[in-house]
Amino acid sequence: MSEWKQYKLEEVCKSIADGDHMPPPKSNKGIPFVTISNIVDNRLDFSNTHFVPLSYYDGLDDKRKPNVGDTIYSVVGTFGKPVYVKEDKPFVFQRHIAILRPDESKVVPQFLFYKLLSPQFYRKADVMAVGAVQRTISLTSLRNATIQLPPLKIQSKIVDVLSSLDDKIAVNKKICENLEAQAQALFKHWFVDFAPFKDRKFVESELGLIPEGWRVGEFGDIAELRKPSIKPQDNILYTHYSIPAFDNGKMPSMDEGSTIKSNKFGISDGAVLLSKLNPSTKRIWYTGNVPENSVSSTEFLPFYTFNKEFTPFIYCYLNCDINYREIANGAKGTTNSHQRIDANSIVTRGLVYSEEAIRKFCDCCQNFMEMILEANQESARLATLRDTLLPKLMSGEIKVNEIAL
Repeated sequence: MSEWKQYKLEEVCKSIADGDHMPPPKSNKGIPFVTISNIVDNRLDFSNTHFVPLSYYDGLDDKRKPNVGDTIYSVVGTFGKPVYVKEDKPFVFQRHIAILRPDESKVVPQFLFYKLLSPQFYRKADVMAVGAVQRTISLTSLRNATIQLPPLKIQSKIVDVLSSLDDKIAVNKKICENLEAQAQALFKHWFVDFAPFKDRKFVESELGLIPEGWRVGEFGDIAELRKPSIKPQDNILYTHYSIPAFDNGKMPSMDEGSTIKSNKFGISDGAVLLSKLNPSTKRIWYTGNVPENSVSSTEFLPFYTFNKEFTPFIYCYLNCDINYREIANGAKGTTNSHQRIDANSIVTRGLVYSEEAIRKFCDCCQNFMEMILEANQESARLATLRDTLLPKLMSGEIKVNEIAL
């Protein structure tokens, strides 16, 4: 630690600014306009943004235009969420987000991101945030916040360790996206286009033409919402979160024998978990076989099939873009970030099916499910390792040369 020195953030950054304080003009195309709700797992999700005209972007001060190597940081409401800018892709934001441009002669850009991501800095941010209704970190407080930095050479080595874990997690995420796209295409082929059944007779139903012998029912005919509540006063020991569930934007402890600190749901084998918050961002997980005393954040809706063999079907049903779009459109709330999906609206959704077709479909996509589960489980292990190493590396508690990955 003798090599580590303390600095104010403004001493290691060329600039610390925030977004425009005036509402931007709207456009049907142009430059993406991101909000805090577009920050998902410390990455930017551009899949559902508004846009501003290019002329508006061109008129902004350069310190408000993100460059590769900058870190953006939420400072209003859901504060303390950093994102490292990796891509040379223009986007804009308002005053709810700050932008830190590192001085590379003093700090390795990605090291600054990890510093802001560390639990030590989040605790500082929690102290800095003021306000009763919508807590805010002022730019002055952010600029004066202190961090400890080792020499640049050590910073680079620490970044190499942490980024190698994050890069593998990103690769797994891409693998899952590709597998899910294939599973979606297969689901649409079977249960939207009815392609494998074109040689059958089709009959009229309240939901249109369907293969003869199929039923018109509800999603609740084959799946149920099951969420046994676990309260802190029960002092239940749990093994781990089976998916990357977040509480207040922070990853909870996953140590063996931890106790819960707020209400949770107990989950068991075969749960398909659907995030009910901010439905503009689709987040669905299949948990597979989970250890005893596994829990999920109440952010998620845990669905189970009455026939466990049908689990791939309900996962693909909820993941299908057509179905999810309708589910998300029925969410309730005043703003995107505060909207919630109504579980009852899913259970009562109309469903055209035959158990024989579902069984055959599940046989076809079982490999997809197993590969998705394997990639997600590896990512969960890597995320746990990263979150364990992060505070220890950021504080100098362990030296980077002591780590063997």
